[in-house]
Amino acid sequence: MSTCSLASTLARFFAAASLVVLTGCASVQVDATNASPQLLERLRGSNLQPLQGGKFALAPGKPAEMDRTLSGLRGSSLTPAKGSFSQLLKDTFIVEMTAAGLYDVNSPVVVEADLTDSRVDAAIGTGTGRLAARFMVKRAGSLVYDKELAVDAKWESSFVGAIAIPEAMNQYQAMYRTLVVKLIDDPDFRRVAARDPDFRRVAAR
Repeated sequence: MSTCSLASTLARFFAAASLVVLTGCASVQVDATNASPQLLERLRGSNLQPLQGGKFALAPGKPAEMDRTLSGLRGSSLTPAKGSFSQLLKDTFIVEMTAAGLYDVNSPVVVEADLTDSRVDAAIGTGTGRLAARFMVKRAGSLVYDKELAVDAKWESSFVGAIAIPEAMNQYQAMYRTLVVKLIDDPDFRRVAARDPDFRRVAAR
């Protein structure tokens, strides 16, 4: 092997080694994004009464780490900017409702949630993620909605960590909006949160 070829090979090796180290040590914070124009249009055309966000917390019995950090990122870490993923879910809900003019801190209709699942796997080939929460709606203090909702994500995941890890982080963050959309689109939720609501309680299932 010539000196030039050897130098080129060594350069590629050290570049790859550096990349592994850098991606392995990456630590990123995630926060709520701007409101979705598509969801904004749907909300404005809905019959929902203005809502307020109540307590969003980790579900009882779940490990505290689930609300504070995210594994499955090939050694990298993702943490919530405001201390908890349950707060991130609340912030996402508030951002979307506020943009549509449907958020009111004095509303008698209060939405609460317990985070029940939060995971991602930036595996080589196919990446996966799951986010779930038990949502509750109270009207004037009475519980009228109690249901766990979940969303799943699957995407092509690169062998290269520098590509796969950011993609997994983006996919995970996107699930928060998707979960809020699933709540808003749920017929039972729309029924109890409408301006002319049906007050029959929706039981957990």
